[in-house]
Amino acid sequence: MKKSYITKRIEEGEHDQQDFKFAINDSRKIARSLVAFANTKGGRLLIGVKDNGKIAGVRTDEEYHMIEAAAQLYCKPEIAFERRDWTIDKRKVLEIIIPESTNKPCLAQNNEGKWKAYVRIDDENVLANVVMLQVWKKQKSTKGVKIKYSNAEKFLLSFLNQNKNISLNQFYKQASISRYRAVNIIADLIVVGLLDFDFQDNKFFYKLKNENI
Repeated sequence: MKKSYITKRIEEGEHDQQDFKFAINDSRKIARSLVAFANTKGGRLLIGVKDNGKIAGVRTDEEYHMIEAAAQLYCKPEIAFERRDWTIDKRKVLEIIIPESTNKPCLAQNNEGKWKAYVRIDDENVLANVVMLQVWKKQKSTKGVKIKYSNAEKFLLSFLNQNKNISLNQFYKQASISRYRAVNIIADLIVVGLLDFDFQDNKFFYKLKNENI
């Protein structure tokens, strides 16, 4: 028997573009998921599905209204999304499709009223760090990026030619430069496609882009 679209999606499990939610009971919490997808490659929320892929079903339309509230009240800018309804074995699954934003960073308001940016890495929503925020700022700038091949850049590229990755702290300490300058150098090299993020052990590192090829 041919499997349906939604059955195939559920069998994929949770990943960088898909998240399961058994139920929606906190609009601020779901706002983090919305902005994380929007700040990364886009993705989908499957509501009424447990973490293990078991279908529990959506209980009421109130859960959809909470998603609307999350997108409108607790996301900045407001997150646009598409809704699809599916029925499997008489149980309703709500699919919320979030496209990648063209206006990053998208921010979610936490319980303290602070606005934070999140990204989706594997099956987790991760708080964006200072380098990522600077990358988005530079990508939106009309000035472009100008690379200076100073001793700091030479040290960084030489280090990464011999090592898998480097942290921000490692870079500015070993290159004997300010943290602010280190952030801007790494961000510039990411924007021009020479470096990439490397998230390991819940920490951000940086690596040569061609390591992915």
